[in-house]
Amino acid sequence: MAPVRTTGAIVVAAISISMAVLSYIVSSKKKKNKKFRNGLIDAIGNTPLIRINSLSDATGCEILGKCEFLNPGGSVKDRVAVKIIEEALESGKLTRGGVVTEGSAGSTAISLATVAPAYGCKCHVVIPDDAAIEKSQILESLGATVERVRPVSITHRDHFVNIARRRALEANEVASKHRKSDQMNGKPLEQTIDYTSDEEKQSTALPHNCKGGFFADQFENLANYRAHYEGTGPEIWEQTGGSLDAFVVAAGTGGTVAGVSRFLQEKNPNIKCFLIDPPGSGLFNKVTRGVMYTREEAEGRRLKNPFDTITEGIGINRLTQNFMMAKLDGAFRGTDLEAVEMSRVLLKNDGLFLGSSSAMNCVGAVRVAQSIGPGHTIVTILCDSGMRHLSKFCNAEYLSQQGLTPKATGLEFLGIR
Repeated sequence: MAPVRTTGAIVVAAISISMAVLSYIVSSKKKKNKKFRNGLIDAIGNTPLIRINSLSDATGCEILGKCEFLNPGGSVKDRVAVKIIEEALESGKLTRGGVVTEGSAGSTAISLATVAPAYGCKCHVVIPDDAAIEKSQILESLGATVERVRPVSITHRDHFVNIARRRALEANEVASKHRKSDQMNGKPLEQTIDYTSDEEKQSTALPHNCKGGFFADQFENLANYRAHYEGTGPEIWEQTGGSLDAFVVAAGTGGTVAGVSRFLQEKNPNIKCFLIDPPGSGLFNKVTRGVMYTREEAEGRRLKNPFDTITEGIGINRLTQNFMMAKLDGAFRGTDLEAVEMSRVLLKNDGLFLGSSSAMNCVGAVRVAQSIGPGHTIVTILCDSGMRHLSKFCNAEYLSQQGLTPKATGLEFLGIR
C-alpha cells in the first residue's frame, strides 16, 4: 500500500494555526491598547485643527481653524472652566459641595455649569439680559441658577461681574452660618436645617446647603491664561508641526490670545500674533496706538453698555490681567456685517455653522492673509457653533432689524473677488 502524502496538508494547517495565533495576538494587543477618555473632563481639549478650504483657496494661504466648538460644553471656554475649578480646589478656595459663581455673557458660564458637577460643585451665573436668551435656557437646563441683569459699566456695583463676586461672598456667609450652627448643636452638616433667612434666599437665589462660594473671575484669574498657555498653544504647535506663520483671534477676557500668543512666540519669535477687535471695543486702539480710549470714552465714565455690536463674548474697554500677558504684533478692526457675512459664507461653502466670535476670528484670518500675502499658514480659533446664537446672530428677522442682512455671494465684503 502506497504511503499517504500529508506534507502539504500539514503545511497548510500549520500556516492556518500561525495566522490564527497572530490574529489573536494582534487582537489582544488592540484590546489592551484601546484608548478611551476618562470621563467628561478628560474629553476636553485636543480638538482638531482643520483647513478652512474656502478661505484658504481664496487667499492663497493655509487658513486653519481649531475646532473648539467640539469640546463637550461646546466652546473653547471648557478649557478655562476646568483650569479655574481645578486650581481653586487645589488651593482650598473651593471645596466639593461649593458653588462656583461667575459673571458671563454665556460661553464661560455654560462651560462652568457643564464641568462643575464633575467636581461635585454647583454653579451660579449672572448674565446680562441682552445676551441671546438660549444661553440662559442652556444654563438652566444644565442645573445652574441664573440671574439676568441689565448691562451697565464695570464700575457700577450692579455690573454682572460685580454681582457674581458678591454672590460668592454671600455663599461663604451662608456656609459660615451653617458651620457655626453645627458646632453649637453638635450635628453633622447633613442633619442641619437651612438657617438662611427668607430675605437672603430671595436676594441671592443661591443653593442654601452649599459649602461656600468661589468667584471664578474669568477676566482677572490667570488660570484662564494658563489654560491656553499649557493647552491650546502646545496643541496648535504640535498639530502644525511648528510650521505656522501667524495666529489671530479676538479677545474678551484675553485668556486665549494671551496664552496662545505667548506660547507660540516663545517657541518661535518669528510667528506673528494679531488681534481682531469688534465695534465698540478699545483693544484695537490699545494695540495699534497705545491708548485705549480718550478720557471722555473711559468705561468708568459710561453709565450704560458701551458696546455697539451683535458679537457676544468678545471686545472690552479695559485691560484685564489675562490680556496683559499677550504678545501681539498688531491688530485689525472687524465689523458686525463682516462677521455676519463670514458666517454665511462658511456655512454655504464649508458646512461650518459658527457663532459670532468664531466668524469674527475668520474675518481676522483673512485680514492677516491679505496683510502678509499668499503662501503662509495662519491659525485661528473656532470658539463655538451657531447653536448658541439662534435668536440674534443667526436670526434673519433680528439681523434685518439691525440693518445687517447678509447679501454677499463670496468674500467681496473683504475686497476679495
